[in-house]
Amino acid sequence: MPLPQALRLAWEEGLDLVAVAPTTNPPVCRLLDYGKYKYEQTKKDRKAKQGQKFGLLKEVRFRPRVEEHDLQVKVGTVRKLLEEGNKVKIRVRFRGREIIYPEQGWNVLQKVVEISKDISTASTGLREGRNMSIVLSPVLTRKPKEAKQDAKTQDS
Repeated sequence: MPLPQALRLAWEEGLDLVAVAPTTNPPVCRLLDYGKYKYEQTKKDRKAKQGQKFGLLKEVRFRPRVEEHDLQVKVGTVRKLLEEGNKVKIRVRFRGREIIYPEQGWNVLQKVVEISKDISTASTGLREGRNMSIVLSPVLTRKPKEAKQDAKTQDS
């Protein structure tokens, strides 16, 4: 429909002529209330943002002389956080005279990194006062949809 005829029709209906897909040939336009359309778009955008989840930095604290069972329980928590897509800061906190045995803290950090190396990558360790820490980042794994698409392209 020619533009002047579409504008006249929109004016008669009391609506706006909105270009929905201006890049196509010919451009696609609709007759609608622009305010309502804009409101629906912002609502849709807000809903899409709500579903997004970006990698947050979570922290799990250890002690240098942690028992094996306690270590395994906390490593389970670390693995769960990594699988959710969060970065995890592993912190070993020294109290009192424990600070004179920093190798115990490094051993704990190395155990945690070793146990979770299949699903994470570790950054360099950092010592800050009475704390030692290391940040684990989740390894990006391929989603099932992508794997199916790749399998289809290889079969062709």
